[in-house]
Amino acid sequence: MMSTETRLDARGNGFRHELYPYAGEDAFLGGTLGFIHEALESDEAVVVAVPRSKESLLRAELSDAGPVKFVDAAEPGRNPGRLIAAWHKWVTDRAAEGRPVRGIGETAWDQARTAADVAELRYHEWLLNQAFARSPSWWLMCPYDVSAAEPAAVQALSRCHPYIRRDGALSRSEDFKAHEPYPFEELSAPCSPYEELVFTHGELSAVRDKVSRCATEHRLERNRVRELMVVVTELATNSIRHADGRGRLRTWAQDATLVCEFRDNGYIADPLAGRVRPTHDQPGGRGLWLVHQLCDLVEMRSARDTGTVVRVHMDLPC
Repeated sequence: MMSTETRLDARGNGFRHELYPYAGEDAFLGGTLGFIHEALESDEAVVVAVPRSKESLLRAELSDAGPVKFVDAAEPGRNPGRLIAAWHKWVTDRAAEGRPVRGIGETAWDQARTAADVAELRYHEWLLNQAFARSPSWWLMCPYDVSAAEPAAVQALSRCHPYIRRDGALSRSEDFKAHEPYPFEELSAPCSPYEELVFTHGELSAVRDKVSRCATEHRLERNRVRELMVVVTELATNSIRHADGRGRLRTWAQDATLVCEFRDNGYIADPLAGRVRPTHDQPGGRGLWLVHQLCDLVEMRSARDTGTVVRVHMDLPC
């Protein structure tokens, strides 16, 4: 839903994050080109991260694409947990020119393979508001093709964006609740059969052996097995250090991925943990960052009363 009574000025301070629902290529071009030309007329820098097919459409319509920086939307990989760091770099590079920055970011929703992929892409949109809440002024438009979208999907995205653009007018989203917790979808049940191991101090080798055998059984590529060993060591170590000294591991194959799930009674307070690149002098936080860099999908749920669940997905060969 959108408030039609609140109209906003084109400029604002801090981070502005808007959803642009459109239907078809003509509407995509009308909204995005208007956004770009408005930015250029105001001497603002522009960075565009959209699927290649949409990039081609925009380039064909821009007589001079020089002032517009197109970046490879596929470069961070399919794990949405890498996108905040990518946007930070893209915007920082453009902001170095000394001008306000506008961005256009369209997720390749049609390439999401599973419900888990869609859920994490949507969560990323919500996390952008926290990640850039204290950043210098920049403005991000997120086009979303509603041609074949269910109304519930559009509403779910409107909960992730403080503003919505329709018919050239920008309004506040009534569905966005800045101070309410994110409404996570329930994690799917593990596929049966799955394997389970309870581990504690001194049993990291047992965790690695269990996952290695499972990965080999499902023909995970050798270099990916090595990366997975780094991931499970980090997650099991976190359970031992930051929970009550123990954790529970489950492994199974689902939707052409190998899934490793870690459960413990610890609590991760920072929802951006692992999604923001650690600084050189930062004392911790590199473990979850590595997990996101090495895995194809990461699902993390953490609450004080129920503990933490981290599921990591590694794509299996076709």
